[in-house]
Order: sequence, then structure tokens, then C-alpha cells
Amino acid sequence: MSLLSEIHSVSDIDLLRESVDLECKLALGQDGQGKLPKDFWPTYSAMANTEGGLILLGVQEKKGRFQARSIPNPGAIRKELADLLGNRQKVSVNLLSDDRVHELDIEGSRILAIEVPRATRKQRPVFINGNPLGGTYRRFHEADQEVPEDEVKLMLSEGQADSLDYRVLPRFGMHDLSLPTLQAYRQTHATLNPGHPWSELDNLSFLREIRAWNTDRETGDEGLTVAGLLMFGKFQSIQDEFPHYALDYQERPEAKADKRWIDRVWLDGSWSGNLYDFFRVVYPKLTSGLKIPFALKGGLRDEDTPVHEALREALANTLIHADYRQRARVLVVRRPDMFGFQNPGDMRIPIELALRGDEPDSRNKRLAHLFGFVRIGEKAGTGIPRIMAGWKSQHWRQPSLTEEYEPSPRTILRLQMLDLFPPGVLDVLRLQFRERFESLDEAGRVALATTLTERRLTHARLSELTGRHPSDVTKTLRSLVNQGFLVSEGSGRGTVYRFKGTRKISSEDVFSELGPPNLESNSPNLESSSSNLESSSPNLESSSPNLESSSPNLTKNDPVSAAAASIRDEHGRLISRHFSKPFVDDLEHLMTIFRQHLEGLAEYPRNSRKIDREKMIEVLARLCDGHYIRLDCLASLVDRKPGTLRGQYLTQLCRDQILRMAFPDNPNDPRQAYTNA
Repeated sequence: MSLLSEIHSVSDIDLLRESVDLECKLALGQDGQGKLPKDFWPTYSAMANTEGGLILLGVQEKKGRFQARSIPNPGAIRKELADLLGNRQKVSVNLLSDDRVHELDIEGSRILAIEVPRATRKQRPVFINGNPLGGTYRRFHEADQEVPEDEVKLMLSEGQADSLDYRVLPRFGMHDLSLPTLQAYRQTHATLNPGHPWSELDNLSFLREIRAWNTDRETGDEGLTVAGLLMFGKFQSIQDEFPHYALDYQERPEAKADKRWIDRVWLDGSWSGNLYDFFRVVYPKLTSGLKIPFALKGGLRDEDTPVHEALREALANTLIHADYRQRARVLVVRRPDMFGFQNPGDMRIPIELALRGDEPDSRNKRLAHLFGFVRIGEKAGTGIPRIMAGWKSQHWRQPSLTEEYEPSPRTILRLQMLDLFPPGVLDVLRLQFRERFESLDEAGRVALATTLTERRLTHARLSELTGRHPSDVTKTLRSLVNQGFLVSEGSGRGTVYRFKGTRKISSEDVFSELGPPNLESNSPNLESSSSNLESSSPNLESSSPNLESSSPNLTKNDPVSAAAASIRDEHGRLISRHFSKPFVDDLEHLMTIFRQHLEGLAEYPRNSRKIDREKMIEVLARLCDGHYIRLDCLASLVDRKPGTLRGQYLTQLCRDQILRMAFPDNPNDPRQAYTNA
């Protein structure tokens, strides 16, 4: 019951919403005695087909606030649930064992909590009413969305086939292959494996040995396998089998969500268009000019650093795990600050298992073998952990692995080349705490550096950064509190850790006429070192009152004029002593030219109800560049409802560290504001 162990009040439910897909349903029935609501089943199907989630029966949510309404007879609902789960005409799979249905007491009200797990690949699609076409749902933010028929058919085929690329294509032959690609592959194989018996074979025999050519034992059909066609085929031949097949590499000049590129490899007809040639061309572009120090191996310079290995694994994984039947493209992006990898198709296993290297389930096992024969891609299941280890070796931010389902299923890996902490943070901590800081283990140092950088720390954030077991993270945080480094606020999942003398900044501090300073005047711990941090880390928002000195419009000795006249910059943006960036708090206060500039950036979504998700993300990132912008202002500019904009875009963009919130302690603050991470 780990998921529910800290639900004791309605406020705990609100905190839980940040870490799990949550759905609340009143479930009282017409007589008020309790009944399983009809809309329970689409939610069950949707959660099972996505990432799982938690359904609370007996809890009502109105305008973001929760209210527990006691169920008089929860036992009757449990029996009804068990009966219907056993009825295959109602639901295709029963995923709920007894230990996933719990009766809880929330402030004197009895509710039912139902933990819906993510269905395995072979269990999906989980559908209702006896019909997968029309009865299959998926979670899209906080809504249950019916899955289109073509995607349901792909889910059915995924559940039946362990690998999608074994299939023989009897109408495809040697004429569908790019012979230069095959020769290049054979040369590499021979160089890596001197004296290998396959080197003496003709092309067809070689293809048979590596299973790029095979015979279907049931039908007797002989020809290229799907893996062979994808690996060595001509673009036109590949597209005959996979109409949506698309490969795209882009090098972009700036660290922003911008589609402008300065170098591109795509299916323009100038090259073969197959996977092996794409890898051969793109990998050198990804690693070119990397400023990574080389190590010595056996007395010789080892040019294959952990970062090179991570990029090689990331590119190979993207090509190997792609579902080439889907509409999304393979997209690889290099920017000055990050590498991005997108492949069509969602993950076959939960992301947390992939991060650990557990239970490998490759979508294209034969492709993995073909790359493996030329030493591209490691043993099954180790790719993602190697990528994580390569990035950790440089103390960069932990890679982000996510799934998205709109406009079609895809998996996205982001490798940011950004330091985990801005320059100077560790030096400030060493100067302030001296031997006490040096005596901490790695998790303790990460905890203090994160607290100084982000002004707060939570259990979930430290777990994400260190990858440690939750109980070990709890011990680290308690130790830091006991040693006097940090103080804690709140309880359960809502516990926040800070340095002594600091407190959270609320929207009242920023948007009220006279907000109190962020750091209390009697704070002994970090005040003396804050100026050093500010000078060494100009991009790090400081919580020190010294920041006032960099905002000449603030007048210390004349609070009335500071509040009334001098708190806006030349564009009409609000200046706050608590942040190094201004705030767009009211579009009416902006200068005409600057407002027109923002409206120009938002013109596309404002004039179109349907917009490509990537394009919307690009627009939001541009609107948030250089300042914080309030949710209501952002929603007005793109002509969307604030709740819809937050639910469909902003929350996920903050999780992906593309944007960050001004007030992370209260993510649902109606005056929340966002800026680029």
C-alpha cells in the first residue's frame, strides 16, 4: 500500500496528484448508498493502457479542490466491482487483485481507493463492452480518450508478436537492397571480426546467416525479413512496406524550441534512406566537436568516452525500438545544450523498468542483432542504463525519458548538456560549511547543492537526481535536518526542505504591493555567501536581498514610490526583489510594442484551434523566454483556457525541465508564472 500510505487528509490527495494519474468519482448512486459509476470503466481502460493510476471513489473534485463524501456501503461496491471484472463482456482483463482495492478513512469519511496498474504489452489493449474497436481508451492528461481504430489494431498486433521484424517479405528481393550499404556493413563486420567464416560468403548467403533473409517455415515463402529491408533497403522499397517511414536528423543553432536547422539528414533522395546508412551518417555528426576529455586505456588515448558511448546507445536504441508502422517519424536533434531522440511507438515496458535495465522487451529483436554484429548497441536491456551512466559521468542533468500519445504514440529521450548545478554552487557550500560539507556523501552534497540552486528540495526531487531507494533518500534528508543543514516544512509527500532562515516565496510576495524579502534578516547561514554565488552564477536566481541592488527601479527608502511607480521595467513588466527576471503579470500594463511582439509570437495558436503539439511547445517556450509570464496572461495570448493550457502542456513542460514555475511550492496557484528552464 505504498502509494496510499500517506493519504490521511484531503490535502494529501492534492499532493498525490503531482506524482500519480488521479481520478476522483463521487460513486454515491441515485439512492446515496454507493454504486460503481458507469464512467469508472473508461477510466480503468485508459489507465491500464497508459501508465496506470489511482481511482478514488467517494471523493468529489470541484475547481481543483477535493471533498471526501463518505460511501455508506463500500462493501457493495467492492462486490459489484469483483463481479464485473470477471465478466469478459464488460472488460477484457482483470488487473485488480484484492491488494489493489483499499478502504480508507479520510477525515472521517469512508472512501475506496483503487490502484490500476499499467497493463503488460500482452494484456493490451484493455477494452470494455466486448469490443476493442470503440471500447479501448487511453489517458490524455486528465481525460479518458478513445483510441483510434488503427492504433488499436497496432496494439493488438504488438500483444501477439514478441518481435515485429522477423516477418518474411516474399515479394521483396535483392533488387530492393542498397548494395553499397550492404558492402559497407560487410566491410565493417570483416574488420571487427578478422577471419570470420561469413566473410567468404556471397551476399545472399551472408544475408541468410544474419537473418536479414529467411524462409517462413509455415508458408515456405522466402525473402527479405522486415529487419533486412529496414537495415539495408532502398528508401522507395522501405516505404512500399511502411508508408509512414521517415528519418530526420537536425542540428539546430540555438538552445531553444526552434525548428530552424543548420545541418539536416532526411529522406531527400540523395542517399539510400535505410537505417544503417542513417546511423553511419548521423553518429559522427552527433559526436563531432564534443569537448569531452579523453582518457588513457592501455597507455593509449581512448576516444570512446562514456558520452560517446551514451550517444551511440541512444541513436541505436531509437532506431531499434521504433514502430515504423506508426505515423510519427524518427527524429534526432542536436542543439548546443542538448541531444533529443524521438522514435514512433510507446515503450513496451514501464519507463522505471527501462531505466533500471530490467525485463528488456525489444520491439525489433532482429534489428538489434544486426546492429550488434557490427558492435552497435549493447546487450539487451543495458542501453538506457549506459546512457544514464554516460551523462552522470559529466555531472550533467539526468536524462529525461517520456512517452507521448498525441498526435500519435512516440517515445522521447532528452540528453541535456547542462550542469546539474550552476557554476560556483559547490564552491559556496564549501566556503560556508567547510569540513562539514566535505564529510557528506554524494547524496548529501547533491541535496544541499539542489536546495541552494532551486531554493527548495523534496523527497521526489532528490530521488530523481540520485536514483537511490526511497528509504535511503529519507535517511539522507533526516540526517541533513539532524545535522542542522536543512529544516523541513509540511508532512508526508508535501514535505519541503530549505536552508535555515529561508522561506518559500508565494505569489503574494511578488504580486502584492509590498512583499517581504525572501531571506530573513537574522539568517546566519547563507546570507554572507550569497553575493559570491550571485557573481559566479548570473543565471541563478538568488534568494538574497542583495538582488535588490541589481534592480535600480526598487527604492529601499521610499516604499510607497517603489510600489506605485518604480516596479516596472521599460516594457511594463513587474520587477520583483525575489527574482532576477521580470514578470509579465498583466497584458494591459505592457508597452504597446512589447505586447504586439508577444502577440506576434502567439499568432499561430491564437488563430487555430488545432495545432501541432511541437509547434505549441515552441510557441510557449518563446513566450516564456527572458521573463516569468503568468498563467492567465499566457492563456490569453494563445487563446486557451488556463486550466486546459496547464493540464495539456505546462505541467509536463516543467517536468521535462523545458519550463519552470515561479512558485513550485504551490503549483496550482492561480497566479502561477512560468519561464524557460
